[in-house]
Amino acid sequence: MKKLYCFDFDGTLTYKDTMFLFLKFYNSTKFYVQFAKHIPLFVLLKLNLMDAEKVKKSFISSVLKGESRKNIELKSQIFFDLFHGKILREHALEFIKNIDRTQTESFLVTASLDIWVKPFADYLKMNLLATQGEFIDEKFTGNFLGKNCNGDEKVNRIKMAISGRKFDKIIAFGDTEADRPMLNWSDEGHYKFFH
Repeated sequence: MKKLYCFDFDGTLTYKDTMFLFLKFYNSTKFYVQFAKHIPLFVLLKLNLMDAEKVKKSFISSVLKGESRKNIELKSQIFFDLFHGKILREHALEFIKNIDRTQTESFLVTASLDIWVKPFADYLKMNLLATQGEFIDEKFTGNFLGKNCNGDEKVNRIKMAISGRKFDKIIAFGDTEADRPMLNWSDEGHYKFFH
């Protein structure tokens, strides 16, 4: 039986959201200054008066814009080395370890940026479908390539990635309303399965 596993990342496989954790690790001074400046936007976001993608892009950009790909990738690897043992859920790791890799394919499907999630995807031996950071001349522009990989976009990305291939069963894991489209689309959707 050929299976496809689709895992959300933040909150599903981890105990914490990695965006704030990574940005604080990358440049703590800049992080705290920009966090303070973004508080009004975070409040509007909580009240559903602001678009989540715009706030996310603005905050990530405020910390990482202009940084070189090489430096971000280096810091992402160090971040992974320091934090993966603390933030990955034990139940999730146990489950993933026991997946029969001969008959399955696994995707890490996340709204987080590919830049800092890639070391986690490599470690978990999964293909990565993530929000993509835009680089021009090897510098981060602060923009995303394409859409934020969230909600319906998660399903679009999976469909694109498996185009022309057939799976007997698609199993998805998530922990927020933004994962609902992926959970509903799959043959078997699990909500907060590893909590």
